[in-house]
Amino acid sequence: MDTGALLVRRGLLTDAQIAQLQEAENGELGRIEMVAVDRGWVGEDEVLSALGDEIGVDVIDLEHAEVDLSLINEFPQRLIHRYDLFPVRRDNGSIVVATSNPFDLYALDELANHTGRHIEPVLAERRQIAERIKNHLGVGSETVEGLLAARQDEIQLLEDIEAGDAELAEEAQEASVVRLVNEILLEAVETRASDVHIESQGTGIKIRYRIDGILHAQPVPPEINHFHAAIISRLKIMARLNIAEKRLPQDGRIKLRVSGREVDVRVSVIPMIHGESIVMRLLDKGAMEFSLTKLGMDAELYEKFSQFIHMPHGIVLVTGPTGSGKTTTLYSSLLEIKSEDTKIITTEDPVEYQLEGINQIQVHPKIGLTFAQSLRSILRHDPDVVLVGEIRDHETAENAIQAALTGHLVFSTLHTNDAPSAYTRLVDMGIEPFLVASTIEAVMAQRLVRRLCQECRRPYRPDRDDLPQDFPWAELEEHGGQLYEPTGCRKCREIGFAGRQGIFELCPTTDSVRQLAHDRASSWDIRQAALKDGMLTLRQDAWKKAIAGITTVDEVLRVTKGDAL
Repeated sequence: MDTGALLVRRGLLTDAQIAQLQEAENGELGRIEMVAVDRGWVGEDEVLSALGDEIGVDVIDLEHAEVDLSLINEFPQRLIHRYDLFPVRRDNGSIVVATSNPFDLYALDELANHTGRHIEPVLAERRQIAERIKNHLGVGSETVEGLLAARQDEIQLLEDIEAGDAELAEEAQEASVVRLVNEILLEAVETRASDVHIESQGTGIKIRYRIDGILHAQPVPPEINHFHAAIISRLKIMARLNIAEKRLPQDGRIKLRVSGREVDVRVSVIPMIHGESIVMRLLDKGAMEFSLTKLGMDAELYEKFSQFIHMPHGIVLVTGPTGSGKTTTLYSSLLEIKSEDTKIITTEDPVEYQLEGINQIQVHPKIGLTFAQSLRSILRHDPDVVLVGEIRDHETAENAIQAALTGHLVFSTLHTNDAPSAYTRLVDMGIEPFLVASTIEAVMAQRLVRRLCQECRRPYRPDRDDLPQDFPWAELEEHGGQLYEPTGCRKCREIGFAGRQGIFELCPTTDSVRQLAHDRASSWDIRQAALKDGMLTLRQDAWKKAIAGITTVDEVLRVTKGDAL
């Protein structure tokens, strides 16, 4: 069948596009219509609809179709993976099977021979079939089946091998688990996961991905438990850790290239009751975009914050818990002020992303290169702007203060729950209040909320009883009186959210705030003064984003604490 002519006849492709595809046929393997889909010239749903009409085969939405999962046991996994097929239901003695390639008659015949039943094909998108296979057979299920078929005794006995021979034995088996580990990492990158948790439980191994700040359990085949030790050892080898040491925590790093993008993986191994567990932080350098305007600041906040990061000297602090986007905000700030006539030096633990045109130092506490020590050396290196990864102790805070007093602009982070608490936190570290008051120019607290998928979000009118007392009803009415909630679609993988956005609380050191900091006032007093001077709290900024349809009320309640009335 000439699918190219069919798509031209349907108006989905042009003759010129078909000619280009035919010229590139040797370079791009695959059916001509699917190469067109991969190039973005036509939607796969449109192609399948045209094919289905032409050959009389139904098209189904496999994401929402009812599937008889008992059929999976009647099909060998190797056939499902080899031909990208998924059994859907029984129909009058036949078995309905989803495929994206109705022309692969050999695959359908092999299924019929194995089951002894007539196979009735229906068309479904490749991505939907792949997701069904992953969800019901588990991540890496094809690899696990292959491992079980060719498993050798050494893999089972890895935990019992003596320490002296462990590395050699693992290297000999490395090839047998490489693909399985790679599939776990690849799946994490494709789902935009920030962390991968491989946990040792009493019932076996558990894999969870943190996506947009929320942990999602990944289905895995139960047979993967046979390779728990091999997976841990493989990851240790990749991170250049001691695979014989199973009693102490270890930290390492893996550098990967996935689909042409550099991915840096920070690895933490901790021994638990049922064995070692691994958490990997994925830093996808190719997917990161450092820009203050894209972090979620509105125009007014961006203008205010921009004034502080362009100051000639002083300290600008960003506060919040781990994983709240502080590093992204600081990197975006540095790139905004970077120029040929400005020397910028950072000291970080670790250096998460390498920035062009900025001098970055990796601290090494074990050899004495701490934040404080590196900061003292930086000041002899004639910088204009200094970034200190985190102010953790009195010595680092003192050096940062001295850097600001000697004419440098200093960026850093603190762990406080809100912006006004930063002033009292530094005083608690032993810094004189008059130094805090004279050097801190602004403090910004931030959190991350999940962004609603703009393709499938659904409007609704809230009831007053369903929202907290501090909800700004007047502002909601000004914007039409409706909020939005998630539903889920193909684009967001049925989650309802896609990505995250910052919410911010910028506390400028106004005259009243400066006086209170000088007088050792409480963080509550400083907070009240900042509010009078026009500071918007994290909660208030989050409500603005919920009313604008960017996030949901539930996200606001999950991430922020209610403001005292």
